[in-house]
Amino acid sequence: MTMTGLSRRTFLGAAAGAGAATVLGTQVAGAATTEKGCFADAGVYIGSYTTGATGHGLDVAGRSGAALSVVRTIPGITDTSWFDRSADGKTLYVTNEGDPAGYVSALSLADPGKPKLLNRVSSKGGAPTHLSVHSSQKYVLAANYSSGSVVVLPILAGGKLGAATDLVTHHGAERDAHAHQVVNDPTGRWVLAVDLGADSVYVYGFAAGKLSLHQQLKLPSGAGPRHLAFDRTGKFAYILQELRPEVTVASWDAAAGKLKALSVVPAVPAGSTGELYPGEIILSRDGKFAYATVRGPNTLATFAVSGATLELVSTVPTGGNWPRHVTLDPGENWFYVSNQRSGTVTWLPRDAATGLPGAPAGQLAIGSVNSVYFA
Repeated sequence: MTMTGLSRRTFLGAAAGAGAATVLGTQVAGAATTEKGCFADAGVYIGSYTTGATGHGLDVAGRSGAALSVVRTIPGITDTSWFDRSADGKTLYVTNEGDPAGYVSALSLADPGKPKLLNRVSSKGGAPTHLSVHSSQKYVLAANYSSGSVVVLPILAGGKLGAATDLVTHHGAERDAHAHQVVNDPTGRWVLAVDLGADSVYVYGFAAGKLSLHQQLKLPSGAGPRHLAFDRTGKFAYILQELRPEVTVASWDAAAGKLKALSVVPAVPAGSTGELYPGEIILSRDGKFAYATVRGPNTLATFAVSGATLELVSTVPTGGNWPRHVTLDPGENWFYVSNQRSGTVTWLPRDAATGLPGAPAGQLAIGSVNSVYFA
């Protein structure tokens, strides 16, 4: 099935109603603007869709305990769907998921509470849904979903972005290509692009702002790989599939630049039926646990991690509808889940000893929300 970025967003619910789900026994944090947000961290940023949707684009949030509240909305930053920052913390980079013409914006974090737009450049494709700053700090890599392409954007003096130095386009064998993520491996030598439509993970050599195809790891037809996360050792990658509620465990040989699929682990309990669309996968800092959101049952799955072994140990409700994204706060004491259809960010406590999430403890209403980022 061919899906553009916009039609896919409709399919996966970004433009659905933004009525907030109720978390019983907790106080719902309102989205009223306040100048008194408590920045317990360098900055908390919330992305949401604006085109055909009810989001603000880019919000700055304050945190008091675990609770988030909106401090201000940054004007003119539309359809913000992914974040990363420079290693020195001075510049924030965001995708602007326009389709057919997408952009990537660079914002100064000289004042973390008031990000200031430096410039924005074309992503050379439609619906850029993911980006990452290359570990060399010289480039931003972005994945254009509707175009099935990956773009390389140079970082100029002061953090601004330059025009693309390279663009590669994927081609699906059975469906249109849809690039969903692009990251470098832990060594920085290789760039990996996850393509949902091509059922593949592409491995590229990377030098002087240019990508050269080195390997195409093909997954089973209809797997729909969405995002991957490396383990703590850098020897394994866990590939979350969107169209099948599964994680593919792969070994990673950094010397050879090769991925090898080893096993497939379910992200939902046996017998689960209905809509089952995983969204995001992350790992705890100690490398012992992986977490994945699953839209449909609206759950957060916990996996025990040990190299090539991944085991589903828990699933809990996220407290909202259609959890697109999850992140941990810097102290790894709280999960923050972006529930797109209910238009809510929910926070769940994390038990440091067991790694398990508890029940949702509160929420913040943000229409068409898609991600929370701690800078």
